[in-house]
Amino acid sequence: MITREKWEKLYERMAALQIREEDLTENFIRGSGSGGQKINKTSSCVQLRHAPSGVEIKCQSSRLQGTNRFFARRDLCDKLEERKLGAQSKRQQEQEKIRRQKRRRSRRAQNKMLEGKHKQSDKKALRRSVKDD
Repeated sequence: MITREKWEKLYERMAALQIREEDLTENFIRGSGSGGQKINKTSSCVQLRHAPSGVEIKCQSSRLQGTNRFFARRDLCDKLEERKLGAQSKRQQEQEKIRRQKRRRSRRAQNKMLEGKHKQSDKKALRRSVKDD
């Protein structure tokens, strides 16, 4: 269950982004994917459409309809915030951080790292016992 405080925080965030409940069209549809008979019978997936911007969100992250309603609204806020703020949005910053982490190291940095590994390897080689032949 989502606590009352979390809902209140979400409503404050929606107000800051000028998202009104009247502008939202909410539909409950049957989900898809694994889950068997339960997923095929219950309409727990939430489809949320924000009329002024035309943004549409589908959320099926939980089995509970109420929880999915919360997550759909949160995702809508994220998407609209990303549109407004662009590169300053939290989501964009997280993506940029991952991009930087995955970026290939420069040749100098790579050589420096390998040099440290070779030193460690040489230290360990000196610790080996001497065998008599």
